[in-house]
Amino acid sequence: MLSSFIAAYDPSYDQAAVAALAAAFGTYGIVILIVSILVIVAQWKIFTKAGEHGWASIIPFYNNYVLFKIAMGNGWLFLLCLVPVVNFVILIVCMFKLAKAFGKGVGFGFGLWLLTPIFMMILGFGSAEYVGVE
Repeated sequence: MLSSFIAAYDPSYDQAAVAALAAAFGTYGIVILIVSILVIVAQWKIFTKAGEHGWASIIPFYNNYVLFKIAMGNGWLFLLCLVPVVNFVILIVCMFKLAKAFGKGVGFGFGLWLLTPIFMMILGFGSAEYVGVE
């Protein structure tokens, strides 16, 4: 169907290239879906470790509220993410405070900031325990 649609506009297109591109995008989509599910499950475990409801990880905006509550003590700070430029800074601070709330160091904070999905899975599936916020 896609090839007949494209052929109507450009009869000189390469069918193999279109098929390869469709396969690449399909594969990419599947990988993103799997990683997203793993991060949601890891966030569920993080919330449970911190004494919050795990189901909060699947509700948009509320999951950010709970994450900020766990990391910074005040969940309403997540509203600062709606302010341009401030959102970048507040998310970095949140990641470092989240690492500290689970007894991890600055290096782990950098990992949460730069490689969030991987380090969220390490935090959720690993042996880290919630220490609390200061």
